[in-house]
Formats: sequence, structure tokens, C-alpha cells
Amino acid sequence: MNSTAARGVRASRKKPHESDPAMLDMLAEEFSRPTSLPIAVVVLRLVMAVLLGGVIGWEREVHARAAGLRTHMLITLAAACFTLVAMELTELNANDHQQRTDPLRLIEAVTAGVAFLAAGSIVINKGNVRGITTGASMWLCGAIGLCCGTGDLWLALIATAMAMAVLYLIRILITPVAQEVAEETGEAGD
Repeated sequence: MNSTAARGVRASRKKPHESDPAMLDMLAEEFSRPTSLPIAVVVLRLVMAVLLGGVIGWEREVHARAAGLRTHMLITLAAACFTLVAMELTELNANDHQQRTDPLRLIEAVTAGVAFLAAGSIVINKGNVRGITTGASMWLCGAIGLCCGTGDLWLALIATAMAMAVLYLIRILITPVAQEVAEETGEAGD
């Protein structure tokens, strides 16, 4: 090996603490890629998804259901994130003047994925079925996340309010009646 080649080898070896400017530029470029939405809008949509999923998840958590606060928050966050990704892909394809993605497939994928999770929360034991309401709330959180991802925050808020009415208010109204019927049925059997 001649001395010029040896100097080239030594010069190409970098110490672990030294950084390659080209690599740093590539990494910085990944985070500066233009998006179809401003980053503040993306953050707002994701935060709304987490908050609204948390409202429904809180009700489930308080009543010690299988899928609670964190599960519902993650479902809405995932659905919103998938929606934002699909919107970005659609925007990229629009710039190519060819539509290669079908945004409706996103709804199918989120629905199927959440349905899989929801089905896992349903338990049948000796004819007693538990977890159906939790499964339905998980499925709704997927829809709320899709709403947040597309920016339809009013629809997401309305759906969350209606879900809370169903989960909380209906429980308050129905539980005393159900207990009374159970007591009457139990007394009639004696």
C-alpha cells in the first residue's frame, strides 16, 4: 500500500464521536419534507383523537372493563394516524397526476383492525356474554380517530358526546330498572 492510499484509508476512518455532515443533512431532510398539512394541524388532530378516545376510555376504565383508558386512546390515535398517512399518500399521488391509492381502503383497514381488537374483548362464559359494549366502544373510537385524522373535529366531538350519553346516561337510567326486574324475577321464583 503506497503512502497516498494509506493516508486515504486513515482519512476515511472516523472516530465514533465525529459525525458525517452528509448523513446529518439526510436526516434533517427527512424531517423537513413538505406535507399537505401544517404540522400544527397534524398535532391538533392527533391530540383531539387522544383526548376524545380518553373520554370514552375513562368511562370504560371507571367501570373496570377489559379495554379502558389507554386502549381507547391508542385506538383513536392509531386511526387518526392512519388517516393522516392516507391523506399524505393521496396528496403525493395527486402531484403525480395518477391516483394509486384508495382512501376508502383505509376505512376498511381501520374497521377490520379495530373489529379484531373488539372481538378479543368479548367473552362468553356459560351463556353469559360480557364485553360487547366495550367492543362497540372500541369500534367507535376507531371511527372517531378517522374523523380526527380527516379534520372533521365537530363530527368527532358529536360522536364522543353521543357515546358518553349512551355509556353513562343510559347506565344511570337502566341500572335501577334492571335491578328492580331482577329482584322481582328472583322473588317470583321463590
